[in-house]
Amino acid sequence: MNFLFSHVFDKSSKSILLSLFVNVPLQSKSIELSCYLLRMALQGTSLLVPSVQELAKQPIIEVPERYVHPNQDPPILCNTTFPQVPVIDLHKLLCEDATEIKNLDCACKEWGFFQLINHGVDPSVVESMKIGVLQFFNLPIEEKQRFWQTAEDMQGFGQLFVVSEEQKLEWADMFYVNTFPLHSRNPRLIPNIPQPFRDNLEKYCLELKKLCLRIIGLMTKALEIKTNELLDFFEDPHQGMRMNYYPPSPQPERVSGINPHSDAGGLTILLQVNEVEGLQIRNGGKWIPVKPLSNAFVINVGDMLELLTNGTYRSIEHRGIVNSEKERISIATFHRPQMDRVISPVPSLVTPERPELFKTIRVADYFNGFLKQELQGKSHMDVIRIQNEIGK
Repeated sequence: MNFLFSHVFDKSSKSILLSLFVNVPLQSKSIELSCYLLRMALQGTSLLVPSVQELAKQPIIEVPERYVHPNQDPPILCNTTFPQVPVIDLHKLLCEDATEIKNLDCACKEWGFFQLINHGVDPSVVESMKIGVLQFFNLPIEEKQRFWQTAEDMQGFGQLFVVSEEQKLEWADMFYVNTFPLHSRNPRLIPNIPQPFRDNLEKYCLELKKLCLRIIGLMTKALEIKTNELLDFFEDPHQGMRMNYYPPSPQPERVSGINPHSDAGGLTILLQVNEVEGLQIRNGGKWIPVKPLSNAFVINVGDMLELLTNGTYRSIEHRGIVNSEKERISIATFHRPQMDRVISPVPSLVTPERPELFKTIRVADYFNGFLKQELQGKSHMDVIRIQNEIGK
């Protein structure tokens, strides 16, 4: 229990550095300066917190007060009477099956989520990743300390979006790393991950980067827009990986695995490692449980893809709940345009009938605001929404 701690740090340097970066003309930036400012701007975005996995090993019958979320919607257990998230077959999409392309379009418009089968990622790579992440979370706490977040960097073991000592914490540990581009990696993390997990992680993140580009290309077809209007934003995309460990809780109805939120980036690919239920999405005002499918990924639209598609595809609130009996493990891999890109709705999706719904914004500006606040619904999208949008 000697690793249960908290720490407060000054975030002013992050804001100053990011403001310096976003006001430098793109043509005048060297690669070295861009990398340095971005790295410094996005460090130190979350207070250090205790290990929930270690806490859950203790013989407790009540969760500590700081983990109690009194006003959350009650957990909903998986029930076959609920509508289910659409299932999309990548093989059919690649064969240009018109019905499946329409299904993809409807899933992104109406759900913002779908489960992807026949995804083409090497099953041995996926299985090795599952084994590796389980072993990684089960390392002794003394070994994990080498990978813990610091006051200067959000990458590593810990939690994200913790902005005050009074804030309620989630019943989860996570390990977050930037994987692409290479210069965004923290040199003390991935190079020190034990083998063979390190090599398997490298293979996995490459496979998912390729899968992301395939999916974005197929969305372009479904939207019936110009070939490169979306893909150009994901040329050499930024990729980050969040490995989540949700321990059993003696009072699962009082805690939150991960708070309701939408993803800030472009496209998220989720692997439900041990296929334990817990992911729920908001649809039609209700929380809908997502039943894990074997050999499938859960794909969801992020805020930036909603912006780029002018609200045609929607990022949707989702949350993670826990149970009292079994741990839940998942790996979310996030893809988005690079920090120095400027994003706005693509021209083909802006029409007199559907005018531009979102402001033009630099990716770095969006993330600066997103990372400074608690994880809470889609509240940050309101910052970039043009208030006279139609159809609301």
